[in-house]
Amino acid sequence: MSLYMYQSAYTAESLAVQIKGPEDRIEAIRPSFEAMGAKILAGGFPLGEYDLLIVYEAPDDSTAAALAMAMGAGGAMRAAKTTRLLSGAEWTESLNKAQGSQYQPPR
Repeated sequence: MSLYMYQSAYTAESLAVQIKGPEDRIEAIRPSFEAMGAKILAGGFPLGEYDLLIVYEAPDDSTAAALAMAMGAGGAMRAAKTTRLLSGAEWTESLNKAQGSQYQPPR
């Protein structure tokens, strides 16, 4: 399973609806993630540019894309982004591969 971070910002209309009927949106969307084979590992509601942050595992990039598309199509978000996160093992593998890189910066 691959690791992803999803961040989104709600529209003004969506926030107004949530103010009228408060609920934990992470728990509300958890079944949607699970139905697609993904698992929410952590989440919260950051202060700042985004209103929702979820860290989750999914079987592959197309599942992560499908989740983002489904949430975006709902119309409650004004902005969103999904970031693929490397595990510690993947990061180390990348560092080892970089040792053999032939890249030379311009001088």
